[in-house]
Parts: sequence; C-alpha cells; structure tokens
Amino acid sequence: MAEEHRRGRRGSVETSLRTSAVWSSVLDLVTRREADLGRPLRVLDLGGGTGGLAVPLAERGHHVTVVDPSPDALASLSRRSAEAGVAERITALQGDADTLGDLLRGEPVDLVCCHGTLEVVDDPAATLGSVASVVAPGGYLSLVAAQRLAAVLARVLAGQFTQAHAALTSDDGRWGAGDPLPRRFDAHALTAMVTAAGFTVRDSHGVRLFSDLVPSALVDSEADRLALLQLEQEASRHPDFGFLGQLGASLHILASRD
Repeated sequence: MAEEHRRGRRGSVETSLRTSAVWSSVLDLVTRREADLGRPLRVLDLGGGTGGLAVPLAERGHHVTVVDPSPDALASLSRRSAEAGVAERITALQGDADTLGDLLRGEPVDLVCCHGTLEVVDDPAATLGSVASVVAPGGYLSLVAAQRLAAVLARVLAGQFTQAHAALTSDDGRWGAGDPLPRRFDAHALTAMVTAAGFTVRDSHGVRLFSDLVPSALVDSEADRLALLQLEQEASRHPDFGFLGQLGASLHILASRD
C-alpha cells in the first residue's frame, strides 16, 4: 500500500488535475514541518468531507481530525480510512468552524486545511478567526478558495456574456441565481482577510489555470495529463506571468500563525 501511494495513482490527490498542485504544496509543507518538529503533525481538515486529503496525510503518519457538518460524508470517511488502514490516525467529528474550540477541547493543531470551505460558510472572516484560534504558534493554514476571474472566463467561453458580466461586477463573484457557489473571491481581498485573522502569508498561487477549460478528451493520455500539470505549475509561478494565477479556478494560500 505504501509503495502504491508513493508512486501515485491516476485520479488520486497526488495526480488528479484538480488536486495535484495543491497536494504538492501541502506535502512540501508537512514534510518540512515534520522535520522541524521531530514528530508527525496534528492536522485539522475543516470541511474535509470524505477524506480526499485526510487519508493520504494519515498514510504518511500524520494525525488528522476532520470536522464536517455532513454525517454522510463522515460515514464515507470512516469507511475510506478503514479500507486504507489508517483509521487509528483519523478522527471524524460532526461540526463546523463555530464549534472548533469545543470539538478540539483546546488542543492546538500544527496545520489547518480549509479547502473549498470559505465559499459556503455564512461568515468567511469569522471562520478564519475561528481557525486562527486553534492553530499552534508556528502552525500553518492551507487555504483553497474559488476565484472570481475564472468564472468570468468560463462564462465568456460558454457564450454567456451577461453571466460573465455579472460575475465580474457582483460583490460575491456569482454569475447569477443558478450559480452553484454562494461566493467567489479576489486574490487581494482573500489575502487581506487571511492577514486580518492573524496569519502571515508565506506562499500564494493560482491552481487549475487551464485544466477546467480543456475538454477531457484532450487530456486522455498520461503524457497529456502530465504536460498540462507541468504547464499549470510553471504558469502560476512564472516570474513574468504570475498574474496568470488570478485566472485559476482557485487560489491556494499557505500562511503561518506566528
């Protein structure tokens, strides 16, 4: 099992077009922090659902608490962690950001992963404040949140110009009543919110710059998939074209709690 997940399975968190760039950054961070601390990390995955991130982290020896409001997702997580042989390193708790203090019983964590959660909570700033309150000094936040400009571009390419205009100009970055997301963010506003919560941003990059726009039939081979991943990674961090990161479907921020 260990050898299989280190090689990477097609469609897994390590290799999926949707998650590979985020996973690479998270894995680099946890590897460094584990070396610094001399022990496995205590990780909180807020809104972690069925364990797409929690299970591979637990497979690497870290202890992960998943807090999610959905009992169905947590039941799936329990089955998935048992099948992966890491159930003893994953704790599944039903709740949300408002209940973190009680759920964790005051025990600080080394890393909070908040991926795809700020878009749907009632108060993003309050959620980040709750997250900050449970992070140990020197601990980190890994935040992934949807960006506005990606929705604008997607609506334009779909020929929905009125919807594109709405996404560009609305306060919440939504393209209309049928938009499945309650809100999207701009990079500068999201960074300011993270800073206001008491974190220091250490790294920020756009993810899924092109992959959501490419028909799946054009990424059918392993070589095509790897080439697209490499293009996305280099485009998001290119010294002259870093602005392309703002076109990513999401922004990934790594920030420390000093």
